[in-house]
Amino acid sequence: MATVAVGSLAAALGGRRAFAADEGVVFGAVLPLTGASASIGEDQRRGIELAVEKINAAGGVLGKPLKVLVEDSAGNAQTALDAAKKLVSIDGAKVVMGEYSSGITVPLRQAMEKAGVVHINCGSSSVKLRKSGGGLAFSVIGLDDVMSKFAATALSAKGFKKAAVILPNNAYGESMSGEFAKAFTAAGGSVVHTLLYTEGQSSYRRELQQIAKFEPDIYVYSAYGQEAAIINREAFELGQKKTPWFGIYLSMCISDAPKETVEGQLGAEVNFIGPNSAWYQDAYTKKYGEAFRSAFNGYLYDAVTMAAQAANAAGSADAAAILKAAHALDYDGATGPIKLDADGERSQQEYLLVTVKDGALATL
Repeated sequence: MATVAVGSLAAALGGRRAFAADEGVVFGAVLPLTGASASIGEDQRRGIELAVEKINAAGGVLGKPLKVLVEDSAGNAQTALDAAKKLVSIDGAKVVMGEYSSGITVPLRQAMEKAGVVHINCGSSSVKLRKSGGGLAFSVIGLDDVMSKFAATALSAKGFKKAAVILPNNAYGESMSGEFAKAFTAAGGSVVHTLLYTEGQSSYRRELQQIAKFEPDIYVYSAYGQEAAIINREAFELGQKKTPWFGIYLSMCISDAPKETVEGQLGAEVNFIGPNSAWYQDAYTKKYGEAFRSAFNGYLYDAVTMAAQAANAAGSADAAAILKAAHALDYDGATGPIKLDADGERSQQEYLLVTVKDGALATL
């Protein structure tokens, strides 16, 4: 199980896990550093790195340096749970962030609550994450009920009436399929067929041929990195790109796909940069020498920073104290202002209507 150390002492320790409690405060993150969403996971790790550097330059957490240990989930639920257990029981993490896939984040959140540790959702959107009162958790990203309304409204405004939906067969896909169908129907459209695909296949050609029989006027899809690449390539080869495609969380859908297979696609994306956050985009570009790889790095930046600010405001790394302080924060970060609702979910989330132009996202 690989561990990546992000913090002021990481270089001196050569990435080793040794980090005594009196030397600093430990947070943890479980991200897909390998597997279908590896490119997204690496971009999320960058957001953590930028946050830790800024926090430690300003004095750290509770007067001590902050270190964030990042464990690889490999896109697997059991691997993620084992990694989180290690972060809490061995490394002493006070907060655990992650994962990316809702099918992993839902059980991860449940496990962290049982362990008495604050969990922060920074990349998943299933409505199954919402719990009355919130428990020992909060989210810095909006959930599917909000995204689906945005996507459905955008498609209706462009005149689309018959949608074929392609989503992963997990908590995210189940949530989004139901929420999108409700929203698109309310907007005057209809879902002619929904395909919940099995993750990890080497080909989706048969599934694509089956869904084409329903003759949609728009394919609405969401898929993880390498799986999205297969779906896009095979749909391109089958001639299905003659019908428009709309990607929900489009940066995820195109991150590993051949450029010619996704050029011109429409989609919806979380607003990955706040109105007052040009400084963050500049810091990212300066450090990594390229534009954002995905829309998700800033959400990890905000998760780490909110947790650090909450601990400092509370004067404690106790889970209940951090959570209470997080609800009271007047926070404006990389992805914009974040205020938590009574259930610990982000109360407002901005989205963007985007397209793929020259292999990159462009706002419409």
